[in-house]
Amino acid sequence: MRVSALLGCAVVVLAGCGAMPDTGEVKAVEASRAGDAQVQVYAVPPREGASPLEIVDGFLESMTSDDPDFRTTRTYLTKEAGQAWKPSEGTTVLAKAPNRNGPSFHDKERRAVETTYTLTGEQVAAVDAQSSYRPLAPTDYSQGLHLVREKGADGKQEWRIDVVPDGLVLGQSDFKRLYRPVNKYYFAAAPAGSEPALVADPVYVRNRTDPVTRMDTATQTVRTLLEGPSNWLRPVVDSSFPAGTTLRKGVTSLAPDDQNVLKVRLSKQADKAGPAECRMMAAQVLFTLRDLTSARVGQVELQGEHGPLCSLGADDSAEFEGDSGSGAPDSQYFVDDKGHVQRIPAGSKGLGDPDPVPGPLGSGPVAMSAVGVSRDEQQGAAVSADQQHLYVSSLVTDGEATAPVVTSQAKSADDRLSAPSWDGRGDLWVADRDPSGPRLLRLVGGEGEPQEVAVPGLGAGRIEALRLSADGVRIALRVSEGDHTTLRIGRVERHGSGDTERVSVEDLRTAAPQLTDVSAVSWSGRSRLVVVGKEEGGVQQVRYVQADGSTSSSGVLPGVNQVTAVAAADDEQLPLMADTESDGIVKLSPGDNWQTVLKEGSSLVYPG
Repeated sequence: MRVSALLGCAVVVLAGCGAMPDTGEVKAVEASRAGDAQVQVYAVPPREGASPLEIVDGFLESMTSDDPDFRTTRTYLTKEAGQAWKPSEGTTVLAKAPNRNGPSFHDKERRAVETTYTLTGEQVAAVDAQSSYRPLAPTDYSQGLHLVREKGADGKQEWRIDVVPDGLVLGQSDFKRLYRPVNKYYFAAAPAGSEPALVADPVYVRNRTDPVTRMDTATQTVRTLLEGPSNWLRPVVDSSFPAGTTLRKGVTSLAPDDQNVLKVRLSKQADKAGPAECRMMAAQVLFTLRDLTSARVGQVELQGEHGPLCSLGADDSAEFEGDSGSGAPDSQYFVDDKGHVQRIPAGSKGLGDPDPVPGPLGSGPVAMSAVGVSRDEQQGAAVSADQQHLYVSSLVTDGEATAPVVTSQAKSADDRLSAPSWDGRGDLWVADRDPSGPRLLRLVGGEGEPQEVAVPGLGAGRIEALRLSADGVRIALRVSEGDHTTLRIGRVERHGSGDTERVSVEDLRTAAPQLTDVSAVSWSGRSRLVVVGKEEGGVQQVRYVQADGSTSSSGVLPGVNQVTAVAAADDEQLPLMADTESDGIVKLSPGDNWQTVLKEGSSLVYPG
């Protein structure tokens, strides 16, 4: 290939690269083939006498490279702009690689010394300086690059970019090739007498070596962990690391030794931690890296300025799970065709013989339409068939029917109570969809007077359904507004304690914005949800959505017809369950196809 054909195009190992035109219509600059995660891209500096268009194309191409500190990328900028440009300030993700058009100046004399090209596209996400990903409804993107002539080392005038926005601009295919999602973990505040729960905080890090820090993926992830939680999650979680703790200078690689011990060398600030704090710090690292490193991390050892501080083995980490469940595999619960709550025993993977639960929910006079079960499987909450009343009862002892704990005054059943959900603290949540006064309600411990939960960002939307995360700090809401029902994720903030505690749902974010009609949602494990919905004009699909709202093509699950509800367990090895209009209750086990479990029944749920 001629040198001129390589100009403005990174050298791509195992991927093709075409010559760049210097005239013609608006063009998208594709840097690499989608999905080729192992492609290594090396930037090529501009050739002597390169045209403005070649400089723009070369700059865009080199941003997709593995160029150390983007040194070659900076050669497309003026000396001053190259020193000031901050590629780590964030990433703009476009549906496709950016188009560029120009030049904007048509005056011949002016165009001889300066010019401007405009980058355009459809923005679908933004990644901030904390590496936090936020999906966006497709939005028009436009950004100018200004070029001038600058005298080079040989004294010749060369075109260079002197006005450039900080951060990177990438098409989705390049973003997915260069970055991967990981979860870092922090502790949520827990009620007195219980262990604090670890909460997943999703971020995106470089797939291989980060060009700026020269750190491998594991080291990048620990670095972001030490920098603290993302701004969105920060109000509801804490880090155990003393303020200012960083990795020891020069640490760029982390991997377990031949004994599966991962040693993490920290700065002197870590020495301030006491033994209990240090174990919590080690738990944060262990949970953060357990799904990331190729070799299993059997133990994390934290080292301070003067040697080892503490260690934590994977076998000893259960105390930090913060799970308020029963400790046994989850059973499944559903409402039969007579309106009674039944249980499919744990361990049967959805194939066991169901039995009515003890007490009024299993054999009482009131027919039910939806059920929710506490995570310890001690209590159940069920909505009556007319969706007007919510009842709470023990699931382990017989008892008489009790009065409803919540009643909706709405005239239509569809405007009354949603299916209930229990959070990881043992509190019960339900939405009253009454048009004259819609409310989100919480019952502490599933009893007492319902407390109304403020949702400041809801606007004109109405909550149709809700699911609480196991950690109790996030809530997934199906919100209807106009002709569409979308998925939003909110942060659960708690203020005060005991009887004076007040709760609100803050900073609602739209998740999977490409799904304009979401019909069902359930949490699946610590950091993702399973969602049933349609894209504009599309067909129904079942897919996984990360806690930050991001999706991937690999997250789409096998199709199933007419799904009305979906249920997933905290244990991701348990089957995914769904209610369907035509096939009854069906299940999807890992690596299998959908299978019918029950022809009759509805509202199948796992605890939570």
